[in-house]
Amino acid sequence: MHLRLDPVGGAAGDMFIAAVLDAFPELEQGTVESIRAVLPEGQVACRLAPHRDRVLSGSRFVVEEFPHRHDHDERERGHSHSHTSWAAIRNRLEESPLDAAVRLHAIGIFALLAEAEGRVHGVAIDDVTFHEVGAIDSIADIVGAAHLIAALGPAARWTAGPVPLGSGRVRTAHGVMPVPAPATALLLEGFEIVDDGIPGERVTPTGAAILRHLGCAGSRSGAAGTHAGPRTLARSGTGFGTKELPGISNCLRLLVFEEQPETAAAAHHELAVLSFEIDDQPAEDLAIGLDRLRAIPAVADVIQMPAFGKKGRMAAHIQVLADPDALDETIAACFRETTTIGLRYQIVRGAALARRFAEVEVDGHPVRVKTVERPGPAPARTAKAESDDVADAAPEDGGRAARDRARRAAEVAALARGDRAGASGDGGQGTQAAAAGAPASPRLPV
Repeated sequence: MHLRLDPVGGAAGDMFIAAVLDAFPELEQGTVESIRAVLPEGQVACRLAPHRDRVLSGSRFVVEEFPHRHDHDERERGHSHSHTSWAAIRNRLEESPLDAAVRLHAIGIFALLAEAEGRVHGVAIDDVTFHEVGAIDSIADIVGAAHLIAALGPAARWTAGPVPLGSGRVRTAHGVMPVPAPATALLLEGFEIVDDGIPGERVTPTGAAILRHLGCAGSRSGAAGTHAGPRTLARSGTGFGTKELPGISNCLRLLVFEEQPETAAAAHHELAVLSFEIDDQPAEDLAIGLDRLRAIPAVADVIQMPAFGKKGRMAAHIQVLADPDALDETIAACFRETTTIGLRYQIVRGAALARRFAEVEVDGHPVRVKTVERPGPAPARTAKAESDDVADAAPEDGGRAARDRARRAAEVAALARGDRAGASGDGGQGTQAAAAGAPASPRLPV
């Protein structure tokens, strides 16, 4: 499941809860129960309420606080802000009867906030004291968000669209701060930001911490945040904030996609395809650079082809296949290892058959062999021996014929091993590499 957050008006803790519950209303009761586990019913009441502005309809997550007498006396003496230490909040969460996964997410979100506040004010994380974030409604927002993240499970993939920057000033317990607030700015490092010209605080520290905890940083359009394959838009939700913004709905939208399962015959994978031309790098130096690109774990393959460039110059056309999540790293490596000053990239979908690796012996020499299950009316298994290992196993004075014999011997041995594994009851799946102690290739299928 892929959950895409679109911060139309911005992002805050209550907006996140409202958007998720608008899409998954069946999770409301559990969310409220988790909040009550940390904040007893006498302190706070929360509910999901329908909401509509002049354009859109959706939900709001309403937190109603019932202050104790002590809080009332503090306000009468002019202390209008709640002061809560990070250590006190952490202890409260650790000692609460929350589900373990919910507790872990809540502590994780608060820890991000504490780290950002510590950097802003130049204090150790254990010495951080929260003000607005330590208030009861903020604790409710973070615990509620943690419950929903846990309920949707670790298999959920979260991404976010561009985050609105906002502008102006915001009044806090520390005085007047610029927008985005310093802690918010730290938490949003690495996110794609858009300035739509609408002023005000568009993303709260709590909202920024939730987005970072979900791993949404770097989910840019055209990179890890996209999905080129077929999928189904299963649900959507709209969560509103309390403020009204000029000319735009102050909401956070959630789109829920169900991605099609991979088939056993040909698994589908996303790949980043990078291409560029080289006409001014010596062949020997280019060969070294391309070998270093191939050695990068996120790179699946590097292909070099002859091409004609401008003025009829001979050039090398380079194509690199890589993991989309490592796109920036791969781009940097291409610029580092070659003389290109520009490249093109796109995210594509590829289909690949499952492959397994076995190691067999030929005349006392280990030879690695890759085997592939090929689907069809008459399924077949094919094998390909590693050329370097074949060369080592063949006699040096035997020539090409000796290498061919060593290759065939290795491939037949690997296929026979697969047949024996299949006869043992598991169909030959997953046994060849394990029997030989050879790990599966870490590289992407291409």
